Amino acid sequence: MKQPLAGIRFVEFAGIGPAPLAAMMLADLGAQGERIESPNPSLQMTNPEADITRRGRHVRTVDLRTDAGRAEAMSLLAEADVLIEGFRPGVMERLGLGPAEVAAHNPRLVYGRITGWGQSGPLAGRAGHDLNYIAVAGVLAHIGRKGQPPTPPLNLVGDVGAGTMLLLVGVLSALVQAERTGQGSVVDAAIVDGSAISMALIAAMAQQSLWSDERGVNVLDSGAPFYDVYRTSDHKWMAVACLEPKFFREFIRLTQLDESWLQSQYDTSRWDELRSEITSVMATKTRDEWDGIFTEEDACVSPVLTMSEAAEHPHMQARGIFTRIGDLVVPAPAPRFTSPTMTP
Repeated sequence: MKQPLAGIRFVEFAGIGPAPLAAMMLADLGAQGERIESPNPSLQMTNPEADITRRGRHVRTVDLRTDAGRAEAMSLLAEADVLIEGFRPGVMERLGLGPAEVAAHNPRLVYGRITGWGQSGPLAGRAGHDLNYIAVAGVLAHIGRKGQPPTPPLNLVGDVGAGTMLLLVGVLSALVQAERTGQGSVVDAAIVDGSAISMALIAAMAQQSLWSDERGVNVLDSGAPFYDVYRTSDHKWMAVACLEPKFFREFIRLTQLDESWLQSQYDTSRWDELRSEITSVMATKTRDEWDGIFTEEDACVSPVLTMSEAAEHPHMQARGIFTRIGDLVVPAPAPRFTSPTMTP
């Protein structure tokens, strides 16, 4: 099939955080991209060629502090459908490349902006990183074990889940609108906004007294013994996520735990006791031995794999989830698209 974004052109102003990943995904989906990099980047990998978030678009070095550099950027934007930038509010305006200036040359352009705090509000001009944004948005306080400090969840919750994905939803929505109306729009994607949205289910549970503000005592935050990770005899880990009774029943059967637990799965007064029993039984076999027991069963139990191990997993290989570029093993483009008459 033809890639869904074939024919769409975008210009990315290189930065860090969620913007490069969003640009990579646009390119993966078929859009033609130009990445503008500074001759003096503030932060980059030791080997930029190993940075897979740069893949799929033409990279050019442009000094936006010069008139010639700004003119080059504007000429690209005049022919583009989308702009992606992740600078602090006001930076693009000071360069003469803000939404109003660009719209004068290209009124159909979708102007995609991603920041931590957003384009407005008391913190808009402040510096920050993923951890700061999810802290203030009410996410970080709920990630961690009971009695332990909040746990930084890599930068997957803020930068990626709340940032990149929100920006992509906004840009793609604005592209549909531009196609219908002939008018572009500015997408103000803020990580604090996306973080708040991502907590919708947890917030709904809390407002029905189904979730406690205390960490590590709830059903999805390691509080429930049937939704946690357990060390195996070879000091590796298994992920146990048998939330529903039918999956918990399979888990009890395959671990040969006492069937009486089936009647008290959600009895929180017994969770410590159940956790102790699961801990003991999971420590009797290696991770691969447990994987062999659970792999063909619907008990929602999986091995905890490293990045390199994941690339070798049969399911990942069968779907081609990872691909090789030279010596690098990298995630392949996603999602996948097929004709309604074709089998995926």
